[in-house]
Amino acid sequence: MSIIGLDVGTTGCKAIVFSGEGEVLGQAAREYPVLTPRPKWAEQDAEAVWDLAWAALGDAVSSAEGDPPTAMALSVQGEAVIPVDEEGRALRPAILGMDARTGAENEWLTDQFGAEELFQRTGMPVHTVNTLPKLLWIQRHEPDLWRSAHQFLLYEDFFLRRLGSEARISHCLASRTQMYDLVSGRWADDLLDECGINRERLAALAPEGGGVVGTLRADLARELGLSGDLLLVSGGHDQACAALGSGVVEAGLAMDSTGTAEVVEVAMDSPTLAEELRQGDISVYRHVVPGLYVAMTLNHSGGLLLRWFRDTLSTAVVERARATGRDAYDLILEGAPDGPTELLVLPHFAGKGTPGFDTSSRGAIVGLTFGTTHADIAKAILEGLTFELRANVDLLDEAGIDIEELHAVGGGARSSLWLQLKADICRVPLRVPRVTEAACLGAALLAGVGAGAYADLDEAVEQTVHLRRRIEPNPNTADAYDKVYQVYKQLYPTLIPLQRQL
Repeated sequence: MSIIGLDVGTTGCKAIVFSGEGEVLGQAAREYPVLTPRPKWAEQDAEAVWDLAWAALGDAVSSAEGDPPTAMALSVQGEAVIPVDEEGRALRPAILGMDARTGAENEWLTDQFGAEELFQRTGMPVHTVNTLPKLLWIQRHEPDLWRSAHQFLLYEDFFLRRLGSEARISHCLASRTQMYDLVSGRWADDLLDECGINRERLAALAPEGGGVVGTLRADLARELGLSGDLLLVSGGHDQACAALGSGVVEAGLAMDSTGTAEVVEVAMDSPTLAEELRQGDISVYRHVVPGLYVAMTLNHSGGLLLRWFRDTLSTAVVERARATGRDAYDLILEGAPDGPTELLVLPHFAGKGTPGFDTSSRGAIVGLTFGTTHADIAKAILEGLTFELRANVDLLDEAGIDIEELHAVGGGARSSLWLQLKADICRVPLRVPRVTEAACLGAALLAGVGAGAYADLDEAVEQTVHLRRRIEPNPNTADAYDKVYQVYKQLYPTLIPLQRQL
C-alpha cells in the first residue's frame, strides 16, 4: 500500500508517493510565481497552481510504478483566499498570506471586537496575514464579486472540491482563519454574523486526524492510470503537516522548517494564549494531530531570501553550478569565514516577521567594505535569518514554552553550515529526520491513517519518521554569536525610522 502527500506551497508544489514505511517511491515538483500587481499586494493564479500541481501529481504517480496509491491528503499554504463559482473555479487570483493590503480592515476588527478578545477566541493575532480581513476587503472593494461568488475557499478545500470531494477544510487550516473558535472547535458563528459572512459560503469542517472526505473523481483517476479508488483524506496547514512529518506528535516537541518562509512549530496539550505571544504576533492553532495545538513563529523571508541572492547576485555561480553539476548554494557559501562575519543583515525583504510583525520594515546589509566577499554576504544572510529565529525562540521561552530540541526540515535542513549556525546562535540541539520533505510526509501519514494503513498517527510516525544526525551547539562559537546578537537586536529599532522616511 502506498500513500500520497501533495504539498501546495507559496512558490511551488511537490507530490511524493511514499511506501507504508516512509520510503519515497516517486516524486515530482513544479514552481509558480507570486504576483504583485500593486504595492503590498501578493496574489497567485489559483487555476495555474491547480494545473501545475496536477501535473506534478501525475509525474509522481507514474514514477512509482508497481505500487498504486490508495489515499492522498494535502498540505497547503495558509490564508490564500480564493473566491470560486459553483463549479469550484477561481473567480479572481488568490490573495496570499503575505498580502498586506488589509490595514483598514484590521483597524475595524480591532475597534469592533478588540485585539485581545480576538486572540483569546481564535488564537490569531490581528494582522494582514489572516483570512478574515481579506474577506472583509473583498466585501468592501469588490462588492460585485462578493455577491456573485459561490464560496470563499483556501487551497485545501479548493483542491478537494476539484478532486472529487465537497469543499472540506481541516480543523487545522480553519483554525488559522481568525473565524474559528479554539474552545468549541467550530466556526465562530457570532464573529461571522457580525462581519456579514454566511457560514454556508465557507467550506464544511472535515473529520480530524486522517478523516476520509471523498474519493478521486473517476475521470481524474483514469488520467493517473489508477484502476481502484483513491481516497481523499483531510490534511492541513503545511507547517502543521511538516511538524507531524518530523515527528512532532507530543507536547513540548518542536520543528524548525526552512522553505520559502522559516517557521517554528511547538506542540502543546492546550492552547497557550499568553499576552507575550499576542504582542509578538505568534499564532496558536489546532495541530493536525487530534488533541494537540501548535504555536507558530513566522519569518516570511526565510529561504526565499537565499533564493533571491542566488537568482539576483549569483548568476555566475549558478552557471558554474550547472557546468560542474554541483549545488549552487554550496558554491555560493564556499569560502565563507569560520565564526561570525563582520556584517549584519536585516533580513526583512518581505517585512519583519515574528516577533512583532512590521510590513513596513525592509532589508539592509550593514558593514560592507571593499574587502567584503560574495561568500561573506551569503553567510551573513544566514546569520541574519538565524538571529530572527533566536528572537522567536527567546520569546517562546519568555511565554513559558520551552524548546529542548528542534527537528529541522525543509530545504534549509540540507545545509550543514546553516544547521550548525542555528544550533550555535539559538543554543538548541537540532535533529534532522531521514525525510526532510516533512510536509509531504505528514500529509501522507494522514492519508495512511484514513486508508487504515496505521491505527493512528502515533503508529504512523513510529513506522516512518526516523531522526538521524544530531547537531549540538559549539560552546565557543555560541559565545561569539551571543555578542553579535546583542548588537543585532539594535539593528531594527535603529533603522526603522529611516526606512519609514524612505
